[in-house]
Amino acid sequence: MKLLRHGPKGQEKPGLIDAAGTIRDLAAHVDDIAGAALLPENLARLAAIDPASLPAVPEGTRLGPCVGRIGKFICIGLNYADHAAETGAAIPAEPIVFNKWISAICGPDDDVEIPRGSVKTDWEVELGVVIGKGGRYIDEADALSHVAGYCVVNDVSEREWQIERGGTWDKGKGCDTFGPTGPWLVTPDEAGDVDNLQMWLDVDGRRFQTGNTSTMIFKVPFLISYLSRFLSLQPGDVISTGTPPGVGMGQKPQVYLKGGEVMRLGIQGLGEQRQHVVRA
Repeated sequence: MKLLRHGPKGQEKPGLIDAAGTIRDLAAHVDDIAGAALLPENLARLAAIDPASLPAVPEGTRLGPCVGRIGKFICIGLNYADHAAETGAAIPAEPIVFNKWISAICGPDDDVEIPRGSVKTDWEVELGVVIGKGGRYIDEADALSHVAGYCVVNDVSEREWQIERGGTWDKGKGCDTFGPTGPWLVTPDEAGDVDNLQMWLDVDGRRFQTGNTSTMIFKVPFLISYLSRFLSLQPGDVISTGTPPGVGMGQKPQVYLKGGEVMRLGIQGLGEQRQHVVRA
């Protein structure tokens, strides 16, 4: 299934995409694509519904973040060998973990705001992993049974605040609108081989990022198991798993967003995002 949330900000309703690409409303069957709705038995119940029996949603309806009521937005840094190389960083011995604040989350096509005072706002296309079944101390061999689905994330980042201003990476990662998520939550049966998905990102039509999840250093099962040693994972938590090369910081000379640009990005089988960049 390709699950989604549609409607005005703060009033999103659950939905899915049918085989013809039409958005269908799920509000009569589930209150949101969130929490317990992401448990395996509840996803199976949604999968049994005939999409043709659901009301169609008008074309042009806004899409919200594909998961509602996200509790934790956990990110992994320098998790692509080719991205680490472009930044001059050593390959991490263990995953680099940081957080985006949940107030950063926005829809896949919502405006991205450059914060006041920012001079180094950057982009990062990433594979998002959405937890379905929660747990602690999850065995790596069992980790994929805890996945509700996958999505596209743009890990928008302010590099000066992340790197040059002291403290942790979180300072430059969690600004409002810095977490476009969606358009869809794609369940594992439809997501394909998540170890071999093409990824891309354009700014104003210029291709900056081209990559593949195959160059991930730490794969999805390991990341789920690793994180569950330090915190409980819960239904609806999102793990953003790192970015391939081509970020603005890695360009020579470096390139950063100034306002007025359009970012387009996508991952094979998981859909596309499009954001207009504005100044806060």
